Amino acid sequence: MHQAIPFRIALANLRFPATPEESITLARQAIAHAATQGARIICFPECFVPGYRALGKAVPPPDPAFLERAWAAIAATTRQAHLTVVLGTERVVGGALVATALVIAEDGSIAGFQDKVQLDPSEEGIYTPGAGRRLFQAGPLTFGIAICHEGWRYPETVRWAVRQGAQVVFHPHFHEAEPGAYQPTTFADPANTFHEKAVLCRAAENTCYFATVNYASPGSPTTSAVVRPDGTLLGYQPYGQEGLLLADLDLATATGLLAARCRTVP
Repeated sequence: MHQAIPFRIALANLRFPATPEESITLARQAIAHAATQGARIICFPECFVPGYRALGKAVPPPDPAFLERAWAAIAATTRQAHLTVVLGTERVVGGALVATALVIAEDGSIAGFQDKVQLDPSEEGIYTPGAGRRLFQAGPLTFGIAICHEGWRYPETVRWAVRQGAQVVFHPHFHEAEPGAYQPTTFADPANTFHEKAVLCRAAENTCYFATVNYASPGSPTTSAVVRPDGTLLGYQPYGQEGLLLADLDLATATGLLAARCRTVP
């Protein structure tokens, strides 16, 4: 019996960039490293370039010229590395700032954007919600993207992608510790916040892989992880530890069965 070749993904669990320029450098280094490890796709945290605009983060004002230059530089590295990139970033659309994920194909071409549609209340006044969802392709892999808040709290963002054929849904997010908060050491421990339990549910309720990626930071309440289509954990990055999380996926197991059986409520 022929055994399918695993599809290797990489999640870039990196530190928050000190400057926008460093975000480019760190992204290019991670892409090159992922290629040497045999990854065919790499996903970065939410708004990694230039950095997520969280309270206390000194991220300069939005700069479309910087973004274009950053995307071009990262696309050049992508072409050399010959893998697909899911880059957490931002873009200015009609004068409004949108949190987004830019997908760069393995040949360095721009495959498109998945904007963040569902915003957390804390983001109102910073970002503007996007509109619409789409799928992307990387060789035999069909994938969707649900960014941070929308993947944790809005299951329909994941289900839509799987019902359209996605085997994996990538989940770039930003989640740092609050002062005095519990600091987890084990994924989905009962003492942890609800977020990682939601990650397990998104995979199990849709029969898909779910790949969530966070920044590396001290006391991080969530970390990067990959969950199998049956809702069991494939692997996770040690909390706060910078590096790549690699995972080999059996795409044949991502059947989308439970997503397909879902009936909408009138």
